[in-house]
Order: sequence, then C-alpha cells, then structure tokens
Amino acid sequence: MNAVEIEQAITDLAEQPFDPAEFPYAFLEAFGNKATTLKRLRAGASNKSDLGGVLQTSNIHILTCDTGQVTQTLAALKTSPATAKAKAKFILATDGADFEAEDLTSGETVACAFKDFPDHFGFFLPLAGISTVRQISENAFDIRATSRLNRLYVELLKDNPEWGTAERRHDMNKLMARLIFCFFAEDTDIFIGKGRFTDTIAQMSERDASNTHEVIATLFRAMNTGHEARAAAGIPRWAAEFPYVNGALFSGSDEVPRFSRIARSYLLHVGGLEWTKINPDIFGSMIQAIAEDEERGELGMHYTSVPNILKVLNPLFLDDLRAKLEEAGDNPRTLLNLRKRIARIRVFDPACGSGNFLVIAYKEMRAIEAEINKRRGETDRASDIPVTNFRGIELRDFPAEIARLALVITEYQCDVLHRGQRLALAEFLPLRNENWITCGNALRLDWLSICPPTGTGVKVKADDLFGSPLDQAEIDFENEGGETYICGNPPYLGSKWQSAAQKADLGALFDGRVKNWKSLDYVAGWFLKAADYGTHTSSSAAFVATNSICQGQQVPTLWPEIFGTGNTIVFAHTSFKWANLASHNAGVTVVIVGISTMPGLTRRLYSIRDGSHESVECKHVDNINAYLVAALNIEVQPAARPQNGLTPMQFGNHPYYGAALIFSNDEARSIVAGSPEAARFVRPFYGSKEFIDAAPRACLWIADQEAEAALAIPVIARRVEDVARARRAATKDASARKLADTPWRFREQTMGKRHALIVPRVSSENRPYLPIGLLEPHCVVQEKAFALYDAPLWNLALIASRLHWVWIGTVCVRMRTDFSYSNTLGWNTFPVPTLTEKNKADLTRCAEDILLAREHHFPATIADLYSPDNMPADLRAAHDRNDEVLERIYIGRRFKNDTERLEKLFDLYTKMTASATPAKGKKRKAGGKA
Repeated sequence: MNAVEIEQAITDLAEQPFDPAEFPYAFLEAFGNKATTLKRLRAGASNKSDLGGVLQTSNIHILTCDTGQVTQTLAALKTSPATAKAKAKFILATDGADFEAEDLTSGETVACAFKDFPDHFGFFLPLAGISTVRQISENAFDIRATSRLNRLYVELLKDNPEWGTAERRHDMNKLMARLIFCFFAEDTDIFIGKGRFTDTIAQMSERDASNTHEVIATLFRAMNTGHEARAAAGIPRWAAEFPYVNGALFSGSDEVPRFSRIARSYLLHVGGLEWTKINPDIFGSMIQAIAEDEERGELGMHYTSVPNILKVLNPLFLDDLRAKLEEAGDNPRTLLNLRKRIARIRVFDPACGSGNFLVIAYKEMRAIEAEINKRRGETDRASDIPVTNFRGIELRDFPAEIARLALVITEYQCDVLHRGQRLALAEFLPLRNENWITCGNALRLDWLSICPPTGTGVKVKADDLFGSPLDQAEIDFENEGGETYICGNPPYLGSKWQSAAQKADLGALFDGRVKNWKSLDYVAGWFLKAADYGTHTSSSAAFVATNSICQGQQVPTLWPEIFGTGNTIVFAHTSFKWANLASHNAGVTVVIVGISTMPGLTRRLYSIRDGSHESVECKHVDNINAYLVAALNIEVQPAARPQNGLTPMQFGNHPYYGAALIFSNDEARSIVAGSPEAARFVRPFYGSKEFIDAAPRACLWIADQEAEAALAIPVIARRVEDVARARRAATKDASARKLADTPWRFREQTMGKRHALIVPRVSSENRPYLPIGLLEPHCVVQEKAFALYDAPLWNLALIASRLHWVWIGTVCVRMRTDFSYSNTLGWNTFPVPTLTEKNKADLTRCAEDILLAREHHFPATIADLYSPDNMPADLRAAHDRNDEVLERIYIGRRFKNDTERLEKLFDLYTKMTASATPAKGKKRKAGGKA
C-alpha cells in the first residue's frame, strides 16, 4: 500500500461504529497487514500481548479500554514487559472517544479525539514500512486532499466516460485544476467568505445533483468575465459576487461533466477540507497521478522530498545567494545589488512535472529577498521576483497545468508570509495571462527559445573608480534576464526500457555525434541539451540521474561529449537512495550531477556519511571526474591482461551448442545408476546462479584422451551425438562447425589442478561484498562466471573486499542495478599496490577466515549469508578484518568512506596506466580538468 491508500483506509475506519474487539485488527489491516498475518494474530499464534490487547512483534502494541481510561492504558502499554520484549515501536490506546499513541523510538506522541486520528496517519506510516521524511507527517493534508480528489475524479468518469477519452482528457484535467484553485481561494479569503465556493454549490444545486454541473459552469463563467461585462453576459446575481480571476485558468470552454449524487457528495467533502494547509511542493507531484490511468494505481508515489530537491538547488545556486546575503550584512547598496541579481535569475526545469523544483526554488528565493527587504527597512515592498522567471517543460498537459497553478498558489502564500494577507490579497487577482510552463517534448524543443540567454554587465557609479566598488557598483541588466540555472529530475529509463519514440529522441541528439549512444540512459539527453545550452551563455545545470550514467560503458560514451562543450562537473552528490511514498519501497539509486561553463566555481563533492541520509559530507576538491570521484578526468579502458600483476581471470567453459553436455543432478544420478562407469565423466557444474544458490548442476567432462572410453558408454554417446548435430546445424557459425569434430568438449576445456576461485558475472548490488568462492579442482566453471585457476588464495581477499566492491560498482557495466562483473574492465584494471610476502600471507589468512566463517553456517548459501539484513556476525567480522588489513596496505589506515576509497583507487590507476604502454590500436584517455 502507499500513503494515499493508507490514509483512505484509516479514514474509513474512523467513520465506522467503534468495535473494541475488532479495532486493533482493522487498524493493522489499514496499514497493509495481510489476511494471513491478521489470522495468526487473532488465533494468538503471533500475538504477544500480556494485557489482553494485540501486540505485533517489532511493530505495535494496541489496547482498547473503558471510557475515560485511555491515558492510564497507554501508560500500562509503555511499562508492559511484553512491549519491551517484542521490541514494539508504537503503542496505541483508545476507548472510541479518545485516542492516544506514542512512538517509542522518538518519544513523539499523539492525543486527539478518535474521529480525528486519521489526521495523524503520517505518524504511523513506519507501520507500513514507509520510511518517509518529516514533511509528510507534518503535512498530512496533501495526501488527504489527493485521496479525495482521486475519488471525485474516478466517480465523474463513471458517469461521463467520454471525459476519460484522449479527446476530452484535457478538459477533465482543466476541470480539476480549476476546482483546486477554487478550493484554495475560498479558504484563503481570495473569495470573500470562507467556504464560499463549496457553500454556493451546496445551496444552488439540487440534492439529486441534477444541476450541479450547471452551477459550477456558471461560477467558472463568472470568474472568466470582467465585472463590467457580467450583466450583458447573463451572469446571475449569486455568481456575480465572485471575483474576476482570468489568468487563462477559466478561459475557453466552461463545460462541466454531469455529477451523480455520490460525485456531488465527494465534491462537497473535498471543499470541506482545510485548504489553507495545501503545500504545493508536495501536493502537485501527487495530484498529477490522478490524471494518468497507468499511474493512478501508484497514487501517492510521486512525492519528491524537499531535502532531496535542495540537494540539487542548494549547491546549484541557493548556497551562493545565501553566502552573498551573509557578506552583504546591513550594507544597503550591496543588498540592493543582490536583490536586483535575484530578480533576474531564471530557474528552468525542462522535465518539471508538476513543478516541485520550481516551487521550492521560488520559496527559497523569496525568503532571501524578504531578508534583504527586512534589512533595508522595506518589509511592505512587493516582490521583484516574477513567477515567470521559473520556467519549465513538461510532456503532459495536466502536470504542466498543475505546475503553473502550484506557482500561483506559492506566490500568494509567500506574499502572505512575507508581506501580510492584506497586501497579498490586494495584488493577487486577476491572475497573469502569461504561460511560462511549456507543454511538449523537452528533447525535441529548443531550450534557447523557451529560456533565452541574456547578458549582464556591471556599471560602476562613482567618481573614484578606486573607491569602494562593492558599495557603489550596481548590476546593470541591459537585457531582460540574468543568470540561468537548469535543474530537475528527468525520466531515467535504461536503454532496454526505452520506447521506440524515446530511442528516437536520443537518436536526434546523439546520432552522428556520439558512438554507442544507444546504450545510454534516457536522462543522458537532458545532460547533453543542458551542456549545449551552456555553449551559448554562462549557465549551470544539475539533474538527478540514475547512477549508471556515471558508471561503466556510459562514462566513455557520454561524458567526453559533455566535457567537449566546455562544461565541467562543478558539484556532485554520490549514490544515494531516492525513495517515494510506497510501502517497503527501496527506492532507486541515484546521483546528482551539476555541470557548468562558468569559470572559477569551487568544486564540491557530497557523499553520505555512515549510511545516514541525515549526515552528508561535503569536500572541496580540485576536480570531479565522470565517475564522481575527486580525480583526473580519466576513462577506465578494458585491458586484455592484468595491468596489476595479478593472476589472469578467465571466462568459464562455454558449452557452445553443447546443451546436451549439461543436465540436472537428478539426471546425473540416473545416468550413473544406469551406467556406473560413467561416474568419472560426470562433474559438478557451476555458473553464477548455481554458485550463489549452492545448487550446482552436472555436466559431462571428457578429456580428448578419454573420449574413446567415454563414447563406449551408450548414454554418453547419445548426448555427445546430440551436441555434434547441434554444432553441425549452425551453418552460419564456422566455429561451431569446427567444434562438431570434438563434440565431447566444451569450447574451452579449462580446469584447475589445485582449486578454482569462482566469480559470478552478475550479482546484486544490495550485497555488502561481491560473491567469490573456492571450488574443488574437479568442479567445472561455466561461461556465466569467471574463474581464477590455481590462483593464490589472497586473490580471494582482494575480490571479497569493500575496495573491490566499490571499484567494480563504479567502472563496470550495470545490468539494471546489479553488478555485471568484467574481467577486462574490473579485474585487469584494479589498482593494487606492490604486495610484500607478509602482505600476501596476511591476506591469505583473511581469505581463510572468510571461508571458515561461511563453513560454520553450512548449509547456508551465499544468497543467505550475504543478505544485507541477515549477514552472520562472525562472517561480517571476518570481512571487516579483511578490509582492515587490505586498506592498511593501501593507506596505512581504514578509509573513511567509499568516496575516499575511489579517490585512492583512481590515483593509483592513473599512475599505473601512465607507466604502462598503451595497447596497440587503443588510445588511453587521461588528463586534467576537462
């Protein structure tokens, strides 16, 4: 379940007659507990309560009580031994009239009337596995409003299906935008008299809803007609008292779909909410899902938190504005210059959705301007920051409409906050007619025409040019605008998931300009468009993107072209989870990358410290490369052999049309049971999945000198003949036809004499370490894994380290978000210092300790042992010791974080490749700042 669905469920629960016995189970069901879970609780199998309530382990202890006993009951729940033993995070007590709860982790409490507890649903979202930000808990209104509007939208489409067609979708979306504005306006005195819009509909429409659409249409027509023209337009007196709004919001058709009694009821219910609480930066991103059939099932999952948005906007330009404000102090001239500068800044989001980034940017800039006005003694001054400077492109019309509406509402709220409601109301209506949010395909539109570049100059107004230029200089904006900052969260979409149209969008940008562009994520198009924009004017851009654009093959494909435009990476936020409001949602792993053509900017690299999103480290660095490492702009190129002196890593053995050589363990047992002499030719067979799941298959392994003996066994002969036929049938594959002469062989026929180290080619990024294992010499490694044959055991220690995990995750290709290991790109390039014999002995001991810790938990698989939440303590400790030993070899101490690990690895890689001879026919790309 997501947050909107949960809010609706507990609202329904609060409206039902209170049943003390059933309430705890209904409450848990509202937060997504399955029927089987509730059945076990009812039966007592998993109910750990010692007070006669319902106690769900690691979750909540609920107890209903007699009237007037809620506070005492909550206290009993808190001191209950069972609450502590079950590690409950919440306690809840209610008598059906009052309601009290406590978060035992934070100490926060809720105390309210029972009917009002849905207002606090955000408090309980962790019960549904939703780890969300404080803004959601504190702004529950936005989710409640979204839920109600969605119910209204769906109900209207039931009786007006034609309004859901492509031809009428725009009209339906326009209706919703108009209603949102009216609900907001009636609760904020924009329409004189609180609730006036809703009350008028209630009074003028019939209870059977037969004329509700006509009443609403009349109100819309009134708001689109100037007061002097209303009599001639036939606007009735009851509608003529509404203000003239204009602003294109009510222009065009005033047709409204017919309302059923239920739809009318929903409308009045929505209007009855407290719309002064609307939060445009949250609400807009959620409401856009209402208008999208394919997204309505994920309602509430579009929220982008303000802290995440500020991870983009702060380093892009807001931090600089605040620093300039701090420097200005109370100097009136310097403050004036800063205010003029702010008024000319354009913020441009070419994938704006419902306007989250633009709304937050506007709010933050208004706050800075308000402080300037306060210091200059001009608190009543109207804002110089026009909302038309906050420009966007959005593919779909409804989010584009909501983005514009969100900015209009935000402007009013900022005026109320910084100037007072009287002045805010005096200047709010009529709305502007300008359209500054463009509806269209951002990768096909000309950004320069939508947000044209303009120059700035500085004119010194002083007789003495050597006087105090800081005090005297005024920014002279000879053109309309000033600085432009491009930002946003464009669609990611890896190459395999792009539609034909999206692939064509990228082709229009990259084809003929960049080789191998078809492997790029869709978001790469926004980076290239922003980079090209920067060649025409000094600008900076920052986007949220999947971390894959800064890893593997996308680095040498995309970033040389970006750097070639004169842009550099001026700030970046290394990988972190970008979560939404869905329950148990892990979120996508993203990066934030800021590029600019502006000279002299300080380069800043942000990274999560200790895995906490609340703890972010910022380092000032000389350069940030395309891997988001403080190192030279170098591209890691595949190497045919190890550049580090390590044991060569090979692909496993490829059957090459030899499927008949491979079979299940059951088939193996059947073969041996029927022909015992075949046993010496049957071997365990491991690929990536087989090793990780500890479930090897079996194969025939026949050396050339043993082929005659093997083929004398009928069951083997039949399988070998099947291989011969398959290889001969591959008429277009000369290699296969040649191998048909030795059909008992795999294409490669390699095996260790003492052992083999197996390295899966694909593994989950969620594991804290890369999987690697030690196999007996008789085991066969297939081509879906790599092998190090008879390699010293300390090689295992290298691959099982956090250092190697970080290197592979950065330089190798990704398969979705999983690691796709490469021997040429990952192992052969892995920078390793010169190891002494003692170093090797220490690492060998570490490798042995890891293997022994795994053995201690037999028969647990690699998948079991390396589950991030369930890794055994002794195995984790063995890996920690391994990391300790290895990292001390590199720098004499443990690395602070992955960012520091990568910096060292890239430094070593640069030195390693600088001393090596480039491979013939290959150009090694390296250098300083791009």
